[in-house]
Amino acid sequence: MAVTLHLRSECKPLEHRSALTPTTAKQLLDAGFSVKVERSPMRVFEDREFEEVGATLVPEGSWPDAPTDNIIVGLKELPEDSFALKHTHVQFAHCYKGQNGWEEVLRRFPQGGGTLLDLEFLQDDIGRRVAAFGYHAGYAGAALAVEAWAWQLTHPPSEAMPGVSSYPNQDLLLDDVRAALAKGEEKAGRRPRVIVIGALGRCGRGAIDLCNGVGIEDILPWDLDETKKGGPFVEIVESDITTVVGWADVSSFVNCIYLDKEIPPFINNETLASPGRKLSVVCDVSCDTTNPHNPVPVYTENSTFDKPCLPVQVEGPPPLSVISIDHLPSLLPREASEAFSRSLLPSLLQLPQRSSSRVWQQATQLFNDKVLTLPKSPKAKSILQTQSYIKGLSVPVPGK
Repeated sequence: MAVTLHLRSECKPLEHRSALTPTTAKQLLDAGFSVKVERSPMRVFEDREFEEVGATLVPEGSWPDAPTDNIIVGLKELPEDSFALKHTHVQFAHCYKGQNGWEEVLRRFPQGGGTLLDLEFLQDDIGRRVAAFGYHAGYAGAALAVEAWAWQLTHPPSEAMPGVSSYPNQDLLLDDVRAALAKGEEKAGRRPRVIVIGALGRCGRGAIDLCNGVGIEDILPWDLDETKKGGPFVEIVESDITTVVGWADVSSFVNCIYLDKEIPPFINNETLASPGRKLSVVCDVSCDTTNPHNPVPVYTENSTFDKPCLPVQVEGPPPLSVISIDHLPSLLPREASEAFSRSLLPSLLQLPQRSSSRVWQQATQLFNDKVLTLPKSPKAKSILQTQSYIKGLSVPVPGK
């Protein structure tokens, strides 16, 4: 029996990426899969592009009513709701690292008998992520950081950098960044110094490629060797732009797929008060704003494409802004989606053998382990107590 994948329409504002593309949808269809694609007003690929390769178009938002054996494929988090989830979902759920609201997000899956196979934690045989948007996140983050540096130089602090929108292709983005950089260079008499933390990983390569592509030569590529002594680091506040890309994405930086313990901060309010501070833009590509171990503890919320820069309270010039957009690759949605989906495809092709495929076995085990960490709700405790009484057993209620 063919495995059915149901590609849902994304609901996050300005999210134009897609976990499947017309190219990968056709490859799945050729391999015997059934592919249903929700119509979407935001997806960078037009509905007809999927229809032309043989996918079945279904109404937007129809996934909750799909047969339970359908695998729901998406990218960003589901709409906020409370109904139990009955399907297997392949997506980024952002609920495995103690983020705000993680319990409510994760609890919906076991309540409905569903399963979460989180894209962030799909790993190959040597522990690398099978698919990630890291390169394009670093690339887009560095692009906005350079534009923000130039904006601050050419506009008063009271005038916020305007919103941005996605680009049809990379060349158009580069044109805009080069134009902004030229204005900033004219005002400052130089180009910015950029420090990239996590330079050896996907995100870092993207950030460095952007800088090279627009002609920035003063780049400090930092990774494990440069940061192992622990922060804060004066070199960061003495640079114009800091792009933090490695701590939540690159195993070579923190030697694990995500940060599960506290490390000294890269910068803090004390280092920002340094009289030698040149730092005016921080782009935190990792963007785990609510993670209790965030090593950039100078901001508390995400920025958005509508308002890309968050002001940070500092003493004296220059002003300081943080870019913390949690879906940066949407700035280049077509290229980012094609690269991500191409990397994910080999694992998707293993879904018919999900019970024996290492990548999906590992994802399922991780889900089960995370479910066991859920605090027992009062309702769950009451059910356990009632069942225990009826059976005449004395079973301790977990969580007490």
